[in-house]
Amino acid sequence: MKIKKILISQPAPADLEKSPYRNLISKHGIDITFYKFFEVVGISASDFRKTRIHIGEYSAIIFNSKQSIDHFFRMLKELRETVGEEMKYFCSTEAIALYLQNYIQYRKRKVFFGAQYFSDLVEIIGKHRDEKYLFPCSDEKQTEYTKALDKAKIKYTKAPMYTSVPRDLSRFKLEDYDAICLFSPVGVRSLVKNFPDVKDRNITIAAFGASTHAALKENGIKLTIAAPTQVAPSMAMALENYILGKQQGSVISLKGESKRARGSASVVGVGKRTKPVIANKEVYKQRMEEKKAQAAARRAQRAAEKAK
Repeated sequence: MKIKKILISQPAPADLEKSPYRNLISKHGIDITFYKFFEVVGISASDFRKTRIHIGEYSAIIFNSKQSIDHFFRMLKELRETVGEEMKYFCSTEAIALYLQNYIQYRKRKVFFGAQYFSDLVEIIGKHRDEKYLFPCSDEKQTEYTKALDKAKIKYTKAPMYTSVPRDLSRFKLEDYDAICLFSPVGVRSLVKNFPDVKDRNITIAAFGASTHAALKENGIKLTIAAPTQVAPSMAMALENYILGKQQGSVISLKGESKRARGSASVVGVGKRTKPVIANKEVYKQRMEEKKAQAAARRAQRAAEKAK
C-alpha cells in the first residue's frame, strides 16, 4: 500500500525541521498530521489517600517518564508531604534523571539511571533489593514496566497518580489517511472508542512498543509496521523502511533489549558508565545514527511538552 498521508497520535514537535519525521516530509513528500489521542489527568489527593500509601515510608522511587516525575511532586505538594535527602531515585534513562533537576538539587541526591531501556534500570534495581520501592505511574492494571519488575521479582508498591483519558477524534476521517501511528495501549483504546470498525478499515497501522502491539492484537487490529526493531529503533525509521520496501526486522523484546544494552553500554553507580566497545566500524556508524535519531526524538518531545 502506498503511503502519502499519516496520522501520528502524538503532539506536533515544536521544531519540525529538527524532528525525526523531517525526512519523511522533505524526502518522501509525506503529509503528516500530529494529534495526541488522549490526555493525562492527575488523580486527586483525596483519591490517592484511599490507597493508604504513605510516601514517607519508602526509601526509593522508580521513575519511567517525566510525566511520572511531575505527578509525583504534584502529589507531594497536595498531600503536604516532603521527602528527605536520603531518598534514592531510579530513572529509566539519563534524560529522565536530569529532569529531576526541576524539583530537587540533583548533585545532593542519589540518582541512578539506565543506559537506554527500562530493562537496564531493572538490572540496577536488582542490585539494591534492600530498598523499599515506590513506583508512581498511571492507573493501568499492568504495563510492560510492571511486568518487567514482576519478572525480576522486585518488591515495589504501585502508586497510581494519573490516568489517561481518550480524546474525541471525530474531527478526523480514517479514509483520509493511509497510515496511523500508535504509541501506547491508551492510544489504541482511543482509536477503537472513536472508530469501533477500525479493524475492518483498509488502513495501515504502525505501533511502537510491545504493550501497544499487544493492545492491537486484543482488539483484533492488524499490525503492519512494528517498532522498535534492530534496524529501526524509532517510529520514523520504521516508517521510512516500510515506504522504501525494506525489511522491518524483528521487534526488540525486553530480553533482547537487555542483551543489546549490555553489549553497548552499562551503568555503574550514579551516572557513571563504561564506553561502548564496537570492533566493526560500520556497526558503530549505524549505532551512532540510531542514537542521533533517538536524541532528536527526545528533544522534540521535550519541546512539545514545554510548548503546552
